[in-house]
Formats: sequence, C-alpha cells, structure tokens
Amino acid sequence: MKVYVGNLPFSIRNDKLKEIFSEFGEVTEAVVITDRYSGRSKGFGFVTFANDDDAKKAIDGMDGKEVEGRSLKVNEAKPREDSGFRRDDGPVKQADEPKEEPEAEESKKPAEDLKKAA
Repeated sequence: MKVYVGNLPFSIRNDKLKEIFSEFGEVTEAVVITDRYSGRSKGFGFVTFANDDDAKKAIDGMDGKEVEGRSLKVNEAKPREDSGFRRDDGPVKQADEPKEEPEAEESKKPAEDLKKAA
C-alpha cells in the first residue's frame, strides 16, 4: 500500500523518509517529491509498504506527529486524477476534425478578371 506524507520539512530526503517510516514495517520505496527545475522538496512524498497492515500502522502512528517542527499529514495515497495537463506537453488537446477553410470570394475574382482580359 502506498501512503501519502504531507507537510514534510523541506530538509527531509528519500533516505530519511524511509528511515522514519521503517519502524512500522518493510518499506519498499520512499520518495520525496521535488521540483524538477530547482531540485527543492515540494513538502510531500510517498512511502510504499510491503503489506497493508504495516501501512495502516504507519498512518495511525504518524498522522499528526511532529517532525522537525512540522505536523505531518499521513493517509492512504489516492490515485492521481487527470487534471487535463501533462508535465511534458502542457494542456491535453482533444483531436479536432480538420476544418476546411472556405474559399474567399475575393480570391476567385482576380482569376475571373484575368480570364475576361485574355
């Protein structure tokens, strides 16, 4: 089970996050989410436990616990909702039917005038 950990101190890194939560059971992954440009922590992360019972113990034991002066918010991670934006491309665009441009009447006139002149 994956657990969301919010309100993390900005000094916490992946290894420290894993260390903090390992007291509740086997942690298979611990990731602090960082800004991809600056590398600075965004103040939240995810911890994945080998079994659900350990994850539930961690939620009960760590939600509201103070770490480096910050009260953690810990709960079961929820699947990410599609916000309509992609990190790599910007907004997700719907495929539109190609639109045919109507020919302007004015563009036909010069050709007709040339035919008359000839």
